[in-house]
Amino acid sequence: MADPGYDGMWLPSDQDPRMADLAPTRGERECLVGYLEHYRQTLALKCDGLTAEQLATKAVPPSNISLLGLVRHMARVEQSWFRRVIEARMDLPRLFQDEAEDAGFTFPEADDDLVRASQQLWQDEIAYAREVLERTDLDAVVDVHGEPSEVRDIVVHMIEEYARHCGHADLVRECIDGRAGQ
Repeated sequence: MADPGYDGMWLPSDQDPRMADLAPTRGERECLVGYLEHYRQTLALKCDGLTAEQLATKAVPPSNISLLGLVRHMARVEQSWFRRVIEARMDLPRLFQDEAEDAGFTFPEADDDLVRASQQLWQDEIAYAREVLERTDLDAVVDVHGEPSEVRDIVVHMIEEYARHCGHADLVRECIDGRAGQ
C-alpha cells in the first residue's frame, strides 16, 4: 500500500521525486549535495502548474517576493557562488545586474517567455553548479570577500539559502492557490 502522505501534502512519499535517490547511509558529500538537491527540487515543485501571472504574484504584502522572483534570485545565487566565487570568476557580471538592485526579485511584466527564460537560466546555473561540485573537493579553500572559506561552507550556505527561500515559497504558493506543504 502506498504511503498516503500527510494530510494536505501534494504527493505521497513514494511519488515524491525528491525521495528517489536518498540512500539510507551516505557520506558527507552525498549528504550535503542531497540536501541541496532536495531544496532545489522543492522550489521547482512550488512553481509547478502555475501561470506566468501567478508566478509573478507578490502574494505576501508588503514583500516584493514572488515565486518567479525566487527562481530568478536563486539563479543569481547559484551563479554568484559557483561561478564567481568557487571558480574565481568575479569578472562575470551578476545576473540581472541591469535591473533594480534587488537580486532578481523585480522584473519586467511577466509573460510566458520571461518565465521560460528565467526557469531555463536557473536550471542552467544549477547544472553548471553540479559540474563544479563534482570536480571540486569540499576541503578546497576559496576567497569569499577577502576571507578564506572552504567549499563545504558554501554548500552549507546554499542549503540554508534554499531552505529559507523554500519557506517563503510555501507561503507565497499557499496565498496563490491554497497549496501548502512539501
